[in-house]
Amino acid sequence: MDKVSWYLKISKLALALAIIHSKPPEKSSKEYTEHLAKIISGQDFKWRSKVEALEAEVLRLRQELLLNKICPRFCLENSKSLNCNTSSCTFNSEILPILNTHCTSKEKTLAAHMQFLQHLLELRKLTEAGGLKTVFTKLESNCSTISDSVSRLLDGLLTFYKNPKFPVSNFLTEGVSVLINLITDANLSNHVLKMCFEKLEEFKKNLVQVILSNNNINRFQVQYLVSHTLVLLGRCNKLRKSIISLLLSEVNQFADELQQAKYNVTHYENIFSLCMILEQLLQKGTGEGNISSSDYDGEEKNKFLQNLDQIILHLADEFPLFSVYMWRLGALLNSSQMQIV
Repeated sequence: MDKVSWYLKISKLALALAIIHSKPPEKSSKEYTEHLAKIISGQDFKWRSKVEALEAEVLRLRQELLLNKICPRFCLENSKSLNCNTSSCTFNSEILPILNTHCTSKEKTLAAHMQFLQHLLELRKLTEAGGLKTVFTKLESNCSTISDSVSRLLDGLLTFYKNPKFPVSNFLTEGVSVLINLITDANLSNHVLKMCFEKLEEFKKNLVQVILSNNNINRFQVQYLVSHTLVLLGRCNKLRKSIISLLLSEVNQFADELQQAKYNVTHYENIFSLCMILEQLLQKGTGEGNISSSDYDGEEKNKFLQNLDQIILHLADEFPLFSVYMWRLGALLNSSQMQIV
């Protein structure tokens, strides 16, 4: 027995003896242990909440500091109009609508990160126009502030997609818009994609699972909302291939499950939403001209096309609708040119 294992056993024995000797007469050792565990868990939750609040405040201060470094006289919240005059330019961006008093703390936190990133994008425009004297390369040493803000934005968006409130608030739509603008920005996208690559991949996978795993009767509003977001993200050049590959991977995996008769009924009911997203992405593209189907060469596409005839042959009788969708996707992937709107 090594020293670590020995130490753990001795510690557990000492803790058990301490509980037995200190327990009140009216409680058993098991009841007293459960009581202590609840107290410790409650304290742990309180401390965790305090730590999260402090981390959020530190990030807010880092955001404000970064904005002031880029534009020295820029002030995030010092003016009711949220306009800021500098010696060389006037900052006058359109700010997100102020959330009402009934909004939760999570909604307010999400809106705060969105406002910071919106300000950052607006300052980028002013820099390109020559309105700011400050060089924007200061971001190189402060990109962690941007990546942390993007990570919080992604976490916040995912929380609301998992438990959305209808009608959907405007700031949720704005959050997706801010994310897309960051990804498509010539300079900021490098920071976002480099520092937040794993977070973005996790975000996309979670959105797909929100669609696939939803077994609520009134799931269609949620599916439409998440599907629309995936389509918007998929129309970004830098995310397009990865999203198409992710969706094809899910369709390929489910087709294998159907052939083995080991499929999840909920997934079957929801897989058509993923097929429709794929159709939209393959038909409409990015809006930057015609794209050859060869641009989508990859393991998932090749697997899809190689197994397409076999899948349709085996599943057409029992799962005709799924087979039709597979045929339509195959036609799009095989086409020499994809129509881009």
